[in-house]
Amino acid sequence: MSHFFADDGSKIHLKISGRGSPLVMLHGWTASHQEWLPFLAQLEKHHQVYRWDARGHGGHPPTDAPAPTAQRMARDLANLIAHYKLDKIAAVGHSMGALTLWQYIRDFGTPHLSRLCFIDQSPKLLTDNTWQHGIYGDFDARKAAEMMTWLEDDFAEGVLKLTAFGLNKRATGKYLAGASGWERSRTALRAQNPQPLIDCWASLTAADYRDVLKRIDVPSMLVYGGESNFYRNETAHYVASQIPNAILHIYEGSDHSPHQWQRERFARELLEFID
Repeated sequence: MSHFFADDGSKIHLKISGRGSPLVMLHGWTASHQEWLPFLAQLEKHHQVYRWDARGHGGHPPTDAPAPTAQRMARDLANLIAHYKLDKIAAVGHSMGALTLWQYIRDFGTPHLSRLCFIDQSPKLLTDNTWQHGIYGDFDARKAAEMMTWLEDDFAEGVLKLTAFGLNKRATGKYLAGASGWERSRTALRAQNPQPLIDCWASLTAADYRDVLKRIDVPSMLVYGGESNFYRNETAHYVASQIPNAILHIYEGSDHSPHQWQRERFARELLEFID
């Protein structure tokens, strides 16, 4: 692992590989740089790929560093760009990574960005009487508070329940059946330090980036799962309608990680888009 220091002194771990123009890849909540491993063989032929572990995630040991809020992670991204002197960056953000990019654009604009890819995310996670494009289409303040109690009582199970009891009924069935993949996820989640991730979740659910979307002035590609655990197709079409000239791909049959379900297609379409 390589590393750089954020402007608050925190060490941020990342992997750097390949040669070519810079490609920065930002993983989802509770994940790590390993999320992007399946695509490296194709991507590093054309690009120098930067894959971090966001603070509080992956290989970072427990510290008293500031919590991984959306604002802090966006600043970490700015610190990464400055440290490695990057420009004309293609950036990919999945889930939390998409929110991090939207926060970065709000705070720092797009001068260093050339292409953007956002994977299966809503600009506002919580729903209310005027907004139904968040989690499940009905994840309001009451459900958000219930989710926080799940996370505080049993972090790993809370994360799994959030994923399992959503819009993807296949996921619900496999969770209730105790499928081996869910058990592997449970073990991985229990190995993590929960408090920074809980603080991170609170920040993400408080965010609203609807005003940012229309300000994105670089080419953008959107990838959504046709059977996302969290978002209906209407969310994908809303985001596509708000980002000027965005290209929308809906991967039918795929969940909240469409890039993992259709790996060859994602790598091909990403390279065609950013090159």
